[in-house]
Amino acid sequence: MPQLLNDLERILGPDGLLAGEAAAERAFSLWTRLGTPLAVARPRSTAEVAGVLRAARAAGVGVSPWGGLTGLVDGAFADGTVALSLERMTAVEELDRDGSSMTVQAGCTVAAAAEAAEAAGLFLPLDLGSRGSATIGGTISTNAGGNRVLRFGMMRDMVLGLEVVLADGTVVEGLNHLIKNNTGYDLKQLFIGSEGTLGVVTRAVLRLRQKPASQNTGFVAVQDFDALPRLLRRLEAELAGQLSAFEVMWPEFYDLVTTPPALGRPVLEPGYAFYVLVETLGADPEGDQARFEAVLGGALEDGLIADAALAKSQAERDRMWALRDDVGQTGRHGPILAFDVSLPLSEMESYVAEVRRAIAARWPEGKLTVFGHLGDGNLHLIASVGDRSAKPQVEQAIYDPLRRRGGSVSAEHGVGLQKRAWLAHSRSPAEIALMRTLKQALDPQNLLNPGKVLAPTEEPTAV
Repeated sequence: MPQLLNDLERILGPDGLLAGEAAAERAFSLWTRLGTPLAVARPRSTAEVAGVLRAARAAGVGVSPWGGLTGLVDGAFADGTVALSLERMTAVEELDRDGSSMTVQAGCTVAAAAEAAEAAGLFLPLDLGSRGSATIGGTISTNAGGNRVLRFGMMRDMVLGLEVVLADGTVVEGLNHLIKNNTGYDLKQLFIGSEGTLGVVTRAVLRLRQKPASQNTGFVAVQDFDALPRLLRRLEAELAGQLSAFEVMWPEFYDLVTTPPALGRPVLEPGYAFYVLVETLGADPEGDQARFEAVLGGALEDGLIADAALAKSQAERDRMWALRDDVGQTGRHGPILAFDVSLPLSEMESYVAEVRRAIAARWPEGKLTVFGHLGDGNLHLIASVGDRSAKPQVEQAIYDPLRRRGGSVSAEHGVGLQKRAWLAHSRSPAEIALMRTLKQALDPQNLLNPGKVLAPTEEPTAV
């Protein structure tokens, strides 16, 4: 494709395009290789993004948008396509204190956006383990969740407006700053969660909140699953709407992150059935702390929780969160297969038990590690059966019980390549048909992130 490479270099300049070995060396995510891209395009502006898409369309070559490359479903796989990296579009362009909003370029990291908001006395609620590398564009394209969904919602709940470039290079400028704008179709929703298959997000207007004045964090132990939803609802009712995190760790996960070679050490004694990281954000430091302690103390007195530790400093708070974030320890069991599912809270206990039985029956030495954002119905399951080639069988063990319970095969990580064969487990035939209609309307040549989310029509899906 020498003509395409020449066109891209003309659009981007010599420092804006990586080709050949330089492109291949960049095609790695945090977790895996991303194929062999024809080139890596690194635009500095929306106009250059549009130019790249027009050139690729003229050549009939696909384009794979890249954010922070922290995804877990091969959504950035770029083999044989032009990888479109927004790594040079990182600016925080505007911060409106009175309107509580910020306008950022899509390559800005979550951490950088959050720091800019905090410096202005405001607060971007989005928080996830990959905050330092995940980009705003990537979190929008996957509708990221994270640690505070329970209170603030998913990424789509923080987006006021978007600027998007379509497959033909058309720039759709919808940088709305209003919370209320009921003027017909809410077009931004087409692109949030569509994983770069309908358009490339280049700029976003994000809704901010007032910076919390208080943050209270606790680590509690619970003796049985039935106590978890009861504790959750009690905290929601008694903490005056301040509950922002309810992260649950099954004991095998807690053991992994509190024993060497992990750096973390137990906050509470091992041996309990579940461990819960609880956090509140509020506006009254003294009153909020007193309420937090009283509510957890009451739950302890009533036997709803078995033990508790409260963070008395930022260092102690960081220590608690470090346990929850140390997911890499699951690799100690050998090759792992990671799953991100959601289902009704009332179905979780029986679901996890059924999956454990299925894995134990087929792989007696297999291990299943469970943790997640239980407050919003999201579980992460890490399976290790000693054989990566068994992935289809493990997926079936995970997804079939989920389908019967009305769950989703992807709570917050997206579909990408890895989950597209299982889409029918969570979406009806009519929904999938409408998704195909939208893809055909906006990208008739199937050039934007080709193959992601929707499988080619001739490829069978799991049933």
